[in-house]
Amino acid sequence: MCSIAGMINIEKNKIQNILHKLNVMNDMQKHRGPDDIGTWVSQQEFIGFGHNRLSIFDLTDCGHQPMKDIETGNIVCFNGEIYNYIELREQIGGTFRTNTDTEVILKAFKKWGTDCVTHFKGMFAFAIWNEKDQTLFCARDRFGIKPFYYTIVDNIFYFASEMKALLPFLPDIETDMEGFKDYLVSAD
Repeated sequence: MCSIAGMINIEKNKIQNILHKLNVMNDMQKHRGPDDIGTWVSQQEFIGFGHNRLSIFDLTDCGHQPMKDIETGNIVCFNGEIYNYIELREQIGGTFRTNTDTEVILKAFKKWGTDCVTHFKGMFAFAIWNEKDQTLFCARDRFGIKPFYYTIVDNIFYFASEMKALLPFLPDIETDMEGFKDYLVSAD
């Protein structure tokens, strides 16, 4: 289990204190990945990713995330497991710097674009920043095994593996406590 987090200003304006905000999101999800923590922020500071890593297969530091594709400049933050990543490596071909399924996601995105998800067998949630097109692509496995929560507040799209990592960025919401109680009580 790992965690992902991130934000992008939809109008591509600088997000004030973006690194601090990503660190807050990572800290709120740190129990999901005690082995490594990482952040990435664009030079213009309008997009950034955070990641907490639980190492299962690749226990060395070559699986550090967010991960950058040197050839394209694309960045990914990923939670999950791509079961057929070895077969995909062979199908994609070329040079790989790591033995991780994370890098396979980057290379698959380079080869197939957003259609890459149709090639993945596994459980996953990820976000890829496409440097050339200046677009964000987010995906989750077909069954929603890996969580992906998101919201938009003041033209900023936030996402995370856990809803609580989004709470610091939500406006104060008045809750109808009676309605909430009714929601929690099942009717026979």
